[in-house]
Amino acid sequence: MRVYAVLFLCGLAGRLGWVDLLGHLTVLSHPLVLGASGFMLAAEFFADKLPWLDSVWDAAHTFIRIPAGAALMAMAIGGDSSAVTAAAVILGGTVAAGAHFAKAGARGAMNLSPEPFSNWTASLTEDALVPAGLWLAVVHPVAFLVLLAASALAALLLLRWLWRGLRAAAGRLKAR
Repeated sequence: MRVYAVLFLCGLAGRLGWVDLLGHLTVLSHPLVLGASGFMLAAEFFADKLPWLDSVWDAAHTFIRIPAGAALMAMAIGGDSSAVTAAAVILGGTVAAGAHFAKAGARGAMNLSPEPFSNWTASLTEDALVPAGLWLAVVHPVAFLVLLAASALAALLLLRWLWRGLRAAAGRLKAR
């Protein structure tokens, strides 16, 4: 949902010594990476609050979030085996794709609403979920994985609901 927040917060936590970043993830604590991810975090924070810009941002980030999720998983696993790395890329990309399409679809529907409060509420909720999720992943990894699985199921159900809504809208347009 917030790739730059994850990159920045993980790197910052590693830089401050709050967590030991494993293997290839140590690069996230490099000052250049922290600067780039911090800048993009700020840009995303503000872009996400404007409904029209949020939709454009999400469309462009279809090509960023999914590969970033795949790369992060490969970095986190850091296996010596190419099969392990390939499996990590597949799983990381799949989880990132599911989260991205569910978020982009739900937010796209919200952005059509003339009132800004639902968009702002969703955006601020996402902003708060990232540090909470990272904390949970470090302190209570099993609980995090259970919530991740539940979120994935909810995302699938949301995508199904959105797809049905789009098909119904297309059917009504076709009937005219």
